[in-house]
Amino acid sequence: MDFGKLFLKIVDVAKDYIESSKSEAQPAQQVRREPRAADRPAERERTDAEWEAFFRDILRSEFPSYAVREKVAVTDLAGFVSDEAQLYATRPKQVYKAEWGQPYTFVLESGGAAKAVVMLGKGHSHDENVKYLVARMYAEKLNLPYINFYTQMPNERAYVVGRIRKFLN
Repeated sequence: MDFGKLFLKIVDVAKDYIESSKSEAQPAQQVRREPRAADRPAERERTDAEWEAFFRDILRSEFPSYAVREKVAVTDLAGFVSDEAQLYATRPKQVYKAEWGQPYTFVLESGGAAKAVVMLGKGHSHDENVKYLVARMYAEKLNLPYINFYTQMPNERAYVVGRIRKFLN
């Protein structure tokens, strides 16, 4: 069961508990309840291709002054760097090279230069997966905003646009 569904179930149980506590403290009244999450139709999860199309549309329509490149290898931006970056202070002998990084889902460019990277990932892959850590580290080395989005979250259009604008300004 994913975290979102589990969270909604916990919220429903908490609401039921609060409502039952109120009903014990007050005389019986007819209460109109909102439909619970289990009663609502489940939202269909998007595929990776659908998420990419959704973000591609937003980037092209909301940020027309930027060129959009997709699935860009870390080495396309960082080059074949000879310095190997140490990601973990606790493991000083463990090093990671740019070519080991997760390709950037989208790169926004202006005037032939990269201005920001947008990464899509499932779960908390941006926080745990070494490939994402390498990609993030090299974006930081290049002074590029690294804008990550979790695809298990709703990512409504207004939120995505606002968040990208915040990083670009």
